[in-house]
Amino acid sequence: MALIECPSCSKRISSKASVCQYCGSQLSGDTQVLSTISHIKRSNQLVNQGLLSMTIFIAGVVMWFWGGNTAEGVRAYIAVICFVLGFVGYLVTRLQIVMHKRKKV
Repeated sequence: MALIECPSCSKRISSKASVCQYCGSQLSGDTQVLSTISHIKRSNQLVNQGLLSMTIFIAGVVMWFWGGNTAEGVRAYIAVICFVLGFVGYLVTRLQIVMHKRKKV
């Protein structure tokens, strides 16, 4: 049993359910396809989160070295925050991707 998104209200429901418990819409008998689509959507969300984290990290690098000098003052704090948020966000997202790939569709 997997959690899939209801095609009508986009809430997460059981793949074995024949009716959405939230909106009451009837689900087709082919919930395996819905489960696969839900898995692909989640994979795409995780990839987008990873790209966002990398972008934040790169923004921190650019802020740190902008103009040929290392950052000082407020710019240094913002750059370090971007470094940390981007790096930690990327690591967390990579772990989520690994765990997501281990799930059976």
